[in-house]
Amino acid sequence: MTQPLFRLGIIVNPFAGIGGALALKGSDGAEIREKALAMGAEKKANEKMARALSILDALSGQFTVVTAAGDMGASVCESLGIPFEVIYAPEQEQTEGEDSERAAKAMVEARVDLLLFAGGDGTARNICRMVGNDVPVLGVPAGCKIHSGVYCVSPSAAGQVVSQMIAGELVSEMDAEVRDIDEDAFRNGKVIAKHYGEMRVPAELSYVQAVKMGGKEDEALVLDDIAAYISEIMDDEPDTYFVMGSGSTVGAVMEFLGFDNTLLGVDIVKGGELVASDVTAQALIDITKGHPTKVVLTVIGGQGHVLGRGNQQLSPAFIRQIGKPNMLVVATKQKIQALQGKPLRLDSGDGQLDESLAGAFTIITGYKDKVLYNAV
Repeated sequence: MTQPLFRLGIIVNPFAGIGGALALKGSDGAEIREKALAMGAEKKANEKMARALSILDALSGQFTVVTAAGDMGASVCESLGIPFEVIYAPEQEQTEGEDSERAAKAMVEARVDLLLFAGGDGTARNICRMVGNDVPVLGVPAGCKIHSGVYCVSPSAAGQVVSQMIAGELVSEMDAEVRDIDEDAFRNGKVIAKHYGEMRVPAELSYVQAVKMGGKEDEALVLDDIAAYISEIMDDEPDTYFVMGSGSTVGAVMEFLGFDNTLLGVDIVKGGELVASDVTAQALIDITKGHPTKVVLTVIGGQGHVLGRGNQQLSPAFIRQIGKPNMLVVATKQKIQALQGKPLRLDSGDGQLDESLAGAFTIITGYKDKVLYNAV
């Protein structure tokens, strides 16, 4: 099976940061942008995105790009000789926040593996409003205000993280806060910052550095951490059915919860109780249909199978019923690193379903510790 190319979405807010050098304290709003341009402001967001994308030169042919027309992404790709597909075109030259939102929605619908955007806190708010937790995002800092945690420290740093993802390296995932300040209040000397949400953000994996210094996971402790985190998720969602798949890591979770685990079978937990054990594929659909449901899976076998090895009860019909966002994959980092960069395997028995699920998966590797890893 040919591994699909990494799909990178790119959005640039071309007006991000134009008010900074002119002491306008931001660039939100058409009036401020018009004033900044009239004062000779330079648009530098594309230049900063170019610095990020230039890091990817050595990975040419390993990823595809979908973007917005003109200065919202296509221009910088064209200048760097990066092939791209335009999936959104703004109606006017001076783009608004709504254009960032519409472009972001198009990226989600295009099933990008990562959405890379250049802007400031206002742009982060726009992206968050449309993306939420649907796809991982990463910000290239280009605005006057960078209070949000979704931005890398520099454009080059953003490019480095993206290159790690494309190359199939282990990259941590964290929930990062989107914050923005009231620009009008800021111009009057008041800093009023608000929380607008969180997004999934890739970050460099500090664990790799620990390994280089001789550190190593204690698997028993890590399994306890994973189990404690899944238990906490269950406590927060008492009305959700949690379908427990096969594998030793899921077995460790069940042991932590105090339940017997079905070897090479599927059990169902809800509200702190074992609802059903060793269920058939049809029973699984019947019990969970119409109810909030999540499935807990792990990486099985030396080839890294998530679906298709020891969990045939998880039928294509069931997986379609719950959707990818409700697939909780758990594994130790040692198990993921043992794959030596090979992608996770999806073998549900339905090629079309496997193709729709392919791409970046969030893997729970500890207590509130996650990594992003590719699946095919």
